[in-house]
Amino acid sequence: MCYNSLSPEWQKLFQAEFDKPYFKTLSDSVNTSYKTETVFPPKQLLFNAFNLCSLSQIKVVIIGQDPYHKKGQANGLCFSVNDDVKIPPSLKNIFKELVTDIPGFEIPTSGNLEVWAKQGVLLLNAVLTVQESLAGSHKNFGWQHFTDAVIKLVSEQKQHVVFLLWGNYAIEKAELIESKEKHLILTSAHPSPLARGGFFGQKHFSQTNTYLEKQGLTPIDWKLNNQKALNTLELF
Repeated sequence: MCYNSLSPEWQKLFQAEFDKPYFKTLSDSVNTSYKTETVFPPKQLLFNAFNLCSLSQIKVVIIGQDPYHKKGQANGLCFSVNDDVKIPPSLKNIFKELVTDIPGFEIPTSGNLEVWAKQGVLLLNAVLTVQESLAGSHKNFGWQHFTDAVIKLVSEQKQHVVFLLWGNYAIEKAELIESKEKHLILTSAHPSPLARGGFFGQKHFSQTNTYLEKQGLTPIDWKLNNQKALNTLELF
């Protein structure tokens, strides 16, 4: 697997997992798939969620299932798509909720969530790869063993993290979180249109910021309409 694309900090944190037998099998499956199939995200973005958000930065964890499976969409962050890609239905609903929850939020033209990641939002898919046009095609590779270990690591080594668990699949991950008193867990229906609106009205984004501020932490700026400005500031 493309370990060179993973930051040194995370490589060190994950070394114990890398040494386990399941990860050798997982690596072989993933490497074979990249060689023989069209796989998303591109290999260099496989660990993008970690590279954009160090352990020390993490304030929020959002858990998705597997990457978008159409060409050009997946960028290694759950729910996020590359610039100039049509915004998928679940992400549209996330933005609709933000409009009603965060004052001044405007629906952005881009569904790229890198700005969130850089502020400490770990956008973690439970399965990190997928074959083109085949949703869930890599769900039996063993990725869940690895990403479950990630959730446990964050829970154990951090305090006052907000875990946003949307949909039954993500909600099941709550059992991996060490202490409910140590962190905040917010659950709801999945933002997919298939949930028939059950995601709306939960106000998870404002609840997250209220909790972070109570812990003396800087809240997340959820707005994406100033994304270009933020990226420009990082150049100086």
